[in-house]
Amino acid sequence: MVATTATKKTATKSTAKKKTTAKKPAKKKTAAKNKKNLVIVESPAKAKTIEKYLGRNYKVVASVGHIRDLKKSTMSVDIENNYEPQYINIRGKGPLINALKKEAKHAKAIYLASDPDREGEAIAWHLAHILGLDVHEKNRVVFNEITKDAVKDAFKEPRSIDLDLVDAQQARRILDRLVGYSISPILWKKIKKGLSAGRVQSIALKLIIDREHEIDSFIPEEYWTIDGNFKKGTKKFPGSFYGVDGKKKKLHQNSDVIAVMERLTSDDFTVDKVDKKERRRNAPLPYTTSSLQQDSVNKLNFRARKTMSVAQQLYEGITLGPNGHQGLITYMRTDSTRISPVAQAAAASYIVDTYGEKYSKHGSKIKNVAGAQDAHEAIRPSNVLHTPESIAKYLDKDQLKLYRLIWNRFVASQMTPAVFDTVKVSLSQNGVMFTANGSQVKFDGYMAVYNDADKNKILPEMAEGDIVKKDTIKPEQHFTQPPARYSEATLIKTLEEIGVGRPSTYAPTLETIQRRYYVKLAAKRFEPTELGEIVNNMVVEFFPNIVNTAFTVEMEQSLDDVEKGQREWVKVVDAFYQPFAHELEKAETEIEKIQIKDEPAGFDCDLCGHPMVIKLGKYGKFYACSNFPDCRNTKAIVKELGIVCPICKKGQVIERKSKRNRIFYGCACYPDCEFTSWDKPIGRDCPKCGQYLVEKKVRGGGKQVVCSNGDYEEEKIK
Repeated sequence: MVATTATKKTATKSTAKKKTTAKKPAKKKTAAKNKKNLVIVESPAKAKTIEKYLGRNYKVVASVGHIRDLKKSTMSVDIENNYEPQYINIRGKGPLINALKKEAKHAKAIYLASDPDREGEAIAWHLAHILGLDVHEKNRVVFNEITKDAVKDAFKEPRSIDLDLVDAQQARRILDRLVGYSISPILWKKIKKGLSAGRVQSIALKLIIDREHEIDSFIPEEYWTIDGNFKKGTKKFPGSFYGVDGKKKKLHQNSDVIAVMERLTSDDFTVDKVDKKERRRNAPLPYTTSSLQQDSVNKLNFRARKTMSVAQQLYEGITLGPNGHQGLITYMRTDSTRISPVAQAAAASYIVDTYGEKYSKHGSKIKNVAGAQDAHEAIRPSNVLHTPESIAKYLDKDQLKLYRLIWNRFVASQMTPAVFDTVKVSLSQNGVMFTANGSQVKFDGYMAVYNDADKNKILPEMAEGDIVKKDTIKPEQHFTQPPARYSEATLIKTLEEIGVGRPSTYAPTLETIQRRYYVKLAAKRFEPTELGEIVNNMVVEFFPNIVNTAFTVEMEQSLDDVEKGQREWVKVVDAFYQPFAHELEKAETEIEKIQIKDEPAGFDCDLCGHPMVIKLGKYGKFYACSNFPDCRNTKAIVKELGIVCPICKKGQVIERKSKRNRIFYGCACYPDCEFTSWDKPIGRDCPKCGQYLVEKKVRGGGKQVVCSNGDYEEEKIK
């Protein structure tokens, strides 16, 4: 294996260095008094904090991520020689590498403290190679949180570099390189330059396109509901139609409704049954990477990439006034929901002191989901006593939002279940049955911190045989809806459920398929583009294993086996590549060149008079002159709303997109007219003040017409 080869080389260098030093024992003894232990971390933000924790005998520097990688210009994988990777020092890192070598030369001992995951292990291995360290020496230090105790404890028990972890990372990197650098040139040649394909991104793209096909082929089906309002004394409560003559019944059409309504001849309904139960709701599990990304999208409106960026800041640490720089959360790339006993005890103590003994469930065990690597704990606050309120003044707005989400979820996970009193009441008249449901919080439990329940729905006291009065009964027609397009949250959840990708891959995968213009976000949902459809069709036809979820899941499991030392990485890569090589040969010969034809734009170029066409570019479609390259006139394709600008009264209001892909509205006469609005103008003026009206989205769904000046609003639109 490559790791073994590199080990021999580094061991030789290390031995040579020791022999050289042994010739001058006097100097070594004198210099040793001033030498410090050198610690190499990934991020400069962590270096000062860790150095402060370790004291004056340590110097902490940063590698700033990877220092060696495969060449970008070539495959850099020797397929004929056991897939040996051809690493080079990353361009631009020469001065940093020289500085690290200089520091290492004068160090008393060297510790490699890169992040505690496969990538971090690989970075430590590359550092050992460059600095001539023996990978079998105990010079690797890992910690899950950047706190004084965690860092000091880690340095008490350094270990050697885990070559199985390195091999697992190396195998993934080589597999991705084999796929990307083999399929991408075919896409360039047959479709368009600048395209790419990858293992996880191809499956993500196929999921989005398959969902779009489901939506396109969806045939709505009619169904009806009958909702009623009832009264017991002066108290009103809602109920819904259940069935007829003791059996549940679905209402498929209007004739079904008419048959039911004809049986309701009076306002009196009899209470047939009152079913009271106590229901417990368990606290949610602490966050994994994917569940944090999902909640951040849904609750904070953070994109996956932003979530990971802010989480990285919290992990590396924030300066908390006189308390100095401290890491606020544990490592944020994890698929585990496990919590350390120390953190559990600290949370229990806080919960008992703050809420009381009955709120604490100290010592409970959490079962991980199947397939979790469980390399690290769940994402949690490093110190539960750092409540969001106590450190709010030291955090920016985004940091505080994400920290509060993580802190609340962790504390809630260590609290007792919430208890509800639930009531289900069955009502009937002439064999027509309605049900009413109520619930009331009996004990809030974890909801004292993390309230994810509906509001209380309290029913009036009722007993069997009671008579209740009908207030209103309203039938309503509905049609089944197609499945929703994927959002970032639902796509991440689906990828995790089927076992494709790992916590660190989700955010960059979603970024890649958008950057390549295979998909676009519309109303926070993924829509495939024409280019995405073309690429997906080609990959599905000629590289079926790449988009076969079962095959990809098996590959992920094989990489996990490499990490555990149960399989050799070369054999795992070879098992994938041999059939893949045959697919490549077939694709090269059988794929016909796909012409992405220009569409007529319907108007002429205002510079040279030639017809304008619609072209497909890196960032989507645009207008361009058909006389290219003699004429290079281009225009953005904009959507006109059909209303005149409310400011200049001349230009059309058009739909635009910000740099962050957020839709806003502006005047077509820009820059002469600088009118812009996040809310959609509707072409009417306010009856109160004369300012223009806009259509604004409201919480809970729907829209509302309001005055842009804020003094007038109309009824909400569903």
